[in-house]
Amino acid sequence: MSDAEKQTVVIADPDSDFLSWAAKHLGAKSIEILTTTRADEALKLFTDKRADLLIAELHLKPFDGVDLLKRARQNFPNAMVLLNGAISSTNTLIEAMRLGAFDVLRKESLSFELRPTVEKALQAAEQTRIATEAAAEKNPREASTDLIIGRSPAMQDVFKLIGRVARADAPVLITGESGVGKEVVANAVHKFSRRSNAEYVAINCAAIPGNLLESELFGHEKGAFTGATSQRIGRFEQCDGGTLFLDEIGDMPLEIQSKLLRVLQSGEFSRVGGNKTLTSNVRILAATNKHLETEVEAGRFREDLFYRLNVVRIHIPPLRQRREDIRLLAEYFLNRQGEGGGFGRRMQFSPESIDQLENHDWPGNVRELENTIQRACVLATGNVLLPRDLPVGRVPRIGGRDESSESAKAGQAPTANGSNGSLSLEAAAKFFLEASEAEGSLGPALIAEREIIRAVLADSGDDETAAAKRLGMTKSMLKKRREQYEL
Repeated sequence: MSDAEKQTVVIADPDSDFLSWAAKHLGAKSIEILTTTRADEALKLFTDKRADLLIAELHLKPFDGVDLLKRARQNFPNAMVLLNGAISSTNTLIEAMRLGAFDVLRKESLSFELRPTVEKALQAAEQTRIATEAAAEKNPREASTDLIIGRSPAMQDVFKLIGRVARADAPVLITGESGVGKEVVANAVHKFSRRSNAEYVAINCAAIPGNLLESELFGHEKGAFTGATSQRIGRFEQCDGGTLFLDEIGDMPLEIQSKLLRVLQSGEFSRVGGNKTLTSNVRILAATNKHLETEVEAGRFREDLFYRLNVVRIHIPPLRQRREDIRLLAEYFLNRQGEGGGFGRRMQFSPESIDQLENHDWPGNVRELENTIQRACVLATGNVLLPRDLPVGRVPRIGGRDESSESAKAGQAPTANGSNGSLSLEAAAKFFLEASEAEGSLGPALIAEREIIRAVLADSGDDETAAAKRLGMTKSMLKKRREQYEL
């Protein structure tokens, strides 16, 4: 292997014996290791060599490890820095992670934590390098100004339908799972309509109690009910000439549904506690994640109101059915978070991160994706989001019989699912939950930990040192767990 293909690790520690041990412990043909006892020399080595990883003891001279971390990342914002030592204060740990340390390890745990952590850090460094080089070859893209984003055929059909319905004033019913972006579609319908310069108001019918929803929509007169100390204008008056978006309309109480139907039929309504008939020219957009036909059959939604609302229906498919849109949406949210979300830097994904995002099923749809990107931006140590920053993974679905239930009853772990022999996380979760309910003494998380420890011990031939290393815990911690779980 040529020197150009090697990864460089700089280790700084005041203990020369430790440096000798660490160099041997981490030694490999693919790694060049440079050691020093001083922080200033470590910074120079790291900078001159453009090293992939800096491992530094907290108590260095002439400045400490946290200061070394700060200086290294001032020069290289994506620098991978691993600190170690006796952590005397939680403030030190918090400050180190705030400044972007890859990890902070206790000195006593280095014998079994150092190598796997270094391997992860070097892998992250390589992913960051590849992503940074790829981004440098591309022209920077302008931030999207589209109201709604998607390139999949399903979303292209949605866009076409939005364009058609925007020309008219007919009611629109927007359906789809929670988090798919129904309010974004409603906003686009309004923005492209001839009412775009008029008022647009959105109301979540599920978030407002029934006795207050009527007042919210139609207003009330002074003294109409306890607490009504003055007249209040409702949303229909406020939106006259504009658009009213009724989100989660499937949760609207039946008595309010009848009054809404009257407005849709005649444009007339009265304030709560009032006798005066008022009129309003409002376009209604409604959305729900419920199957309204089923709600009608069950008597929970008025059939006549359903037909009034369902003049044009726009259905938004879940994100798992339009995977072509995941990358586009993720990059949009990343640009918004990185530059406009208070981070003050342009961020990007590594190729592995994109693969991880596109292979996730996104049960929470676009809302879950946006929250995931926001969380990743908060927790990332550099400008490149790596798989470790995005704790998501595709969850296989269990079809046919309930494997987890039958396994739990038999006291056995669920069987592997899928052609690749991988175990379904969903099946495992069900198994541990039901095992917990059956035992009654431990929660599902503790049962999962117990069974993992049991399996690793068996696979390691009851070698506690090897098992502790694989489990990411100290040998003393493992002994305590064995006593706790009577293993």
